[in-house]
Amino acid sequence: MPFINVKVIEGVFTLEQKQDIVRKLTDTMVQIEGDNMRQVTWCVVEEVASGDWGIGGQPLTTADVQALAKGVPVA
Repeated sequence: MPFINVKVIEGVFTLEQKQDIVRKLTDTMVQIEGDNMRQVTWCVVEEVASGDWGIGGQPLTTADVQALAKGVPVA
């Protein structure tokens, strides 16, 4: 039974966006594995606290991700 686990920084995505992630990722898995697997395909969106996530040794905050989404480089 497939399990999709998505981690995002808290406060970046709205409830509606997270629900859209669940629907679209489930649809993608079902395209691969067949529609009979839809009822047993799990998708969980987990929020990680702002500052508890990092890339290349640099912690990222909610504000950093929001700036990146606007095209502003993060120092």
